[in-house]
Amino acid sequence: MAESKTPLLDDLEQGQWPSFVTEMKRAAAKKENSKQLLEQLEKSYENKVGYWKHGGIVGVKGYGGGVIGRYSALPEEFPEVAEFHTVRVNQPAGFYYNTKALRNLCEIWDKYGSGLTNMHGSTGDIILLGTTTKNLQPCFDELSENGWDLGGSGGGLRTPSGCLGKSRCEFACVDSMDFIQETTRYFQDAIHRPAWPYKFKIKCSACANDCAAATARSDFAVIGTWRDSLKIDQAGVREYVENGFKIHQLVISKCPTKALDWDDQAKELKFCAEDCVRCMNCINMMPKAVSVGKDQGISILIGGKAPVVKSAFIGWVLVPFMKCDAPYTEVFELVERITEYFDEHGKARERIGELIYRVGMGNFLRAIGLDPAPQMVLAPRANPYIFWQDEEVVQHG
Repeated sequence: MAESKTPLLDDLEQGQWPSFVTEMKRAAAKKENSKQLLEQLEKSYENKVGYWKHGGIVGVKGYGGGVIGRYSALPEEFPEVAEFHTVRVNQPAGFYYNTKALRNLCEIWDKYGSGLTNMHGSTGDIILLGTTTKNLQPCFDELSENGWDLGGSGGGLRTPSGCLGKSRCEFACVDSMDFIQETTRYFQDAIHRPAWPYKFKIKCSACANDCAAATARSDFAVIGTWRDSLKIDQAGVREYVENGFKIHQLVISKCPTKALDWDDQAKELKFCAEDCVRCMNCINMMPKAVSVGKDQGISILIGGKAPVVKSAFIGWVLVPFMKCDAPYTEVFELVERITEYFDEHGKARERIGELIYRVGMGNFLRAIGLDPAPQMVLAPRANPYIFWQDEEVVQHG
C-alpha cells in the first residue's frame, strides 16, 4: 500500500496536542478505505471544499435510526469511501467499560468498517466511522449478538447520557446512572423509531457542576440538587482559613447572591439559606468543609441546544424541584406530555426550545399541565401589557 501524501494534514500533527490525523494514519496503514479517507480530506483542505454528500437514507431492519448515511462526492476518485456510513452505538450509563467489551467492539468494527471510532459523540454514543451499505446489517447483527445496541439519530430521542453520579462523586444528589439506564429502557421506541419534527435530547447531571453539560446541550436537562440548607462544618472552614485559604477571594466574593459571609471575629462562615442558588462554588472550593444538603432531588431545565435554526440556548427552568426516585414515573410522564406537544406543534428541524420561544412559555406550560413558578422567569418584563386567558378572568356583577 503506497503511502499517502498529505502535507496539509501533516501540519495538524505539529502542535502540542494529540491530533486526529495521527489516528487516521494508523488506520490507513491497515485499511484502504481509511487511506482514501485521508486522501479525500487532504483534497478538501487543499480546495477548501467538503466532498461529502447526502445520497439517501440507510439503516438496519427494525430500526429507523442509529445509522447516518454518508457518501463521497468523488466516488470515481475515491471508490473505497464512496459509501462511508456512520454507526452510532448506545454507550453504557456512566461510560464505564471493561477492556473485554472495548476489544470486542473494536474487533467487530475492524471486521465490518474502517476501524475508526469516536469516543464519544456530543450526545454520548460510541461513533463508528465508515462502513458500506452491505456491511451495515451484518455489523449490527454481530453487535447485537454481543450485547450492544444502536443509539438514536434523526427526528427522535437521542441516546440519553449522564455523568457517573453516585458511583464516584460525593456531590451527587441523584443516581444519574440508574436514571439514564431506566430512561433508555423506557423510551426504546422513541430512540429507535424517530417520529418527531426533530431531535430531542435527555441528559442527567447528578449535581449543579453539570459534568454532562446537560444545561447547554440537552432539550430536557435533569440536574441533581437539594432544597434544604448546605451542610457546613465550621471547624473544617476554620482549618481551611488557618492554612492560608483565601476565603474572601475564592468563596465570599464569588457567591452570586451574597448568601455567604466570613466573620473574622467569630471565625465563622455565615450563611443565608434563602439566598442560596446552589451554584456549587463554595462546595468545590472547600469540599472538606461544605457539602450538599440532605433533602435531595432534581431540577428540570428545558430547551438547551447548540445553534442551528436559532442561536444557542441555555436550558430554561421548568421544574425547580422534584423528587427523583426509581421508577421515575413522574419524570417520564412529563417527558411524554412534552414530546406529544412537540410532535403536534413543532416544525421540521425545530428544537423544543425554539418551539417554546415561538409559542411562548405560558402557552407551553398550559399545554403540558404545569403551573408557572418564579424560577421560570427568564428575564424581566419588557411588555407592559398583560394578556389573560378567558378562564382566568373573574366576572363581577
